[in-house]
Amino acid sequence: MKLLAVALYTYKGAEVEPICLGFAAELSSFGYFQRGSVKELLSFTSKTIVQRTQPGQRQTIKQEDYFCHVHVRDSGIAGVAVCDRDYPTIAAFSVVGKAVEEFLQSAGDSWRTATADNTEALQVLEAALLKYQDPVAADKLTKIQKDLDETKVVLHQTVDSVLKRGEKLDTLVDKSADLSLASQMFYKQARKTNSCCKMM
Repeated sequence: MKLLAVALYTYKGAEVEPICLGFAAELSSFGYFQRGSVKELLSFTSKTIVQRTQPGQRQTIKQEDYFCHVHVRDSGIAGVAVCDRDYPTIAAFSVVGKAVEEFLQSAGDSWRTATADNTEALQVLEAALLKYQDPVAADKLTKIQKDLDETKVVLHQTVDSVLKRGEKLDTLVDKSADLSLASQMFYKQARKTNSCCKMM
């Protein structure tokens, strides 16, 4: 699971190119001489998808083994997360939302007056890129799912370990059957003893 890039843009309409507020990428999985080209391609793709996404919408575009998750808010700010196919979609949109919120907290409305590409959001995006490489950190549902999967594995291991001790399990079953007979005899004996007293 890999989060490759996170970016913020201002959406200016379907006919106007969005303005980049920052683009952070972690491209160590690519060859050294490929990184520049990959970054340019990711930036171009992100900008194009933002331009073609209507305000208030989210969309995910697949390109080979990578997904570009875009959310253009009604206010005109757009967030993008580019991930590999294993990175959960919910977590990717959570990364976008958190990056936008953190940027808006620190910058306020200054992004609205931007007229050219800049790096105003770069610090927030670089921090998000590092922090959310693990999708569990980005999304509580992913964390809960991971915990449930781990519990399921432990449960399967426990059942398997009990089944491996077949003789001991059979002995316990026999003992529980004996206990059941003893309980029945105790009940009958107690009923005979208490027959003089009736409950209402």
